[in-house]
Amino acid sequence: MAPSIHDPALDLAIGLDEAAAPVAATEAAEAVLRLFDMHRDGVHRYVRALGIPDRDAEDVVQDVFLALFHHVARGRPRTNLRGWIFRVGHNLALRHLKREARRRRVGDDLVSGRAVDAAPSPEDRYASRQRRVRLAAAVNALPARERRCLQLRAEGLRYREIARVLGLSLGTVANTMARALARLRRVDER
Repeated sequence: MAPSIHDPALDLAIGLDEAAAPVAATEAAEAVLRLFDMHRDGVHRYVRALGIPDRDAEDVVQDVFLALFHHVARGRPRTNLRGWIFRVGHNLALRHLKREARRRRVGDDLVSGRAVDAAPSPEDRYASRQRRVRLAAAVNALPARERRCLQLRAEGLRYREIARVLGLSLGTVANTMARALARLRRVDER
């Protein structure tokens, strides 16, 4: 096990009170080091499989375990940390890929001589506003069950949780969601 070194600046950065900071920071660091040793290679392989270049994969992995340190140090739940690590790795990898794609687009625009204007044009803003109005009207026009299922899903509930909340079978929720999404897709295609 690595020797524990107390760094007061680290205590302040994670928002721990002074009396509890050395113990909590040391405990968090030890827990994260154990998890790092166990899962680093797997997370590295996973983010590489998502398309992160090898030169950036190590940075993503380090960000995952830095986030884990903050999570543990703040006393957040420690259930299924392996799943938590891979979910955070997944999210950080996707965020990295989006950032890189945006950089490439801006670079391509600069090379091609096109002006880069991040702000949408007035026409794009109008079209976006019209689309939102159409979709909001379509959601409001959905039957109550479809609207409730869609709203709960938008809140992040899984189908099984929606079924429990609304007292429906899992199959009913799946069919209801499919119908609601099909209606919204048709409205959006107009």
